[in-house]
Amino acid sequence: MTYDRLVCANCAAPVSEGRCPVCRANRERLQQENFFAGLNPMMLIALLAVLVAAVALLAHQTV
Repeated sequence: MTYDRLVCANCAAPVSEGRCPVCRANRERLQQENFFAGLNPMMLIALLAVLVAAVALLAHQTV
């Protein structure tokens, strides 16, 4: 889950905006915990496509 969809229980604003200290602390924690938390779904799909293409190219060269 990306943190841009989370809503802060303290100020009821999106955590990605960082309006209060609780939002900012949770945003920093989520960014440090997981590299993929800051990526949007389209970026993950693009990375997966590049990985599949690299594996297909490698398999084609070894045959």
